[in-house]
Amino acid sequence: SRVGPEKKAKKAATKKEKTSPPTKLFGQPGTGSQSNAPTLTEIYADEAFFDSTKNMGIFSGRVKVTDPRFNLQSDKLTVFITKGQNQGLEKAIAEGNVGLVRDRPDPNGGPPTRAVGRADKATYTSATGDVELKGTPRVQEGLNMHVATSPDTVMIINQNSQLTTHGPSRTEIRQQPNDEKKGGATPSQTSQAPQVSPAPLLPTP
Repeated sequence: SRVGPEKKAKKAATKKEKTSPPTKLFGQPGTGSQSNAPTLTEIYADEAFFDSTKNMGIFSGRVKVTDPRFNLQSDKLTVFITKGQNQGLEKAIAEGNVGLVRDRPDPNGGPPTRAVGRADKATYTSATGDVELKGTPRVQEGLNMHVATSPDTVMIINQNSQLTTHGPSRTEIRQQPNDEKKGGATPSQTSQAPQVSPAPLLPTP
């Protein structure tokens, strides 16, 4: 039995290959994947358990995920692998002190925009490419902060980095003086925006 407590993704155990291929997590963005090249995703954890009969793996203890699209950390991570020949990630569930970081490239060639999400639980579904944040989630992008005002509020970040919120929330939009955003926002937006419930509030450049 190949148990690798700290090995990135011994998901090779379910793939019947050698231990080189790492676990694919958040790899292909679900339905609109355009690239054939595999996406390298690494999972680090203090302990790992694999059940090849259920095609699942459980990672616990200082879990960290590095991926070209997402960086993730949590206390526990459960991954489900699709069955059949084209094995890949079906779903990933992160629990406990979840932190999610994504750098989105600027289409105009400027510096990337970093989005940071925090929640008690995050669920990634490969079929849609969505990441669902639960447990008083909050998402910060640049100077803007979107905060749940109820523990039942759910935030969903889709594969295009658009944020949708279901439930009560507070949005703070800050404007830096003498910056490129000069004149881009009205004075009423400089301090605190009024409460918006279901709204994709983070600006997409």
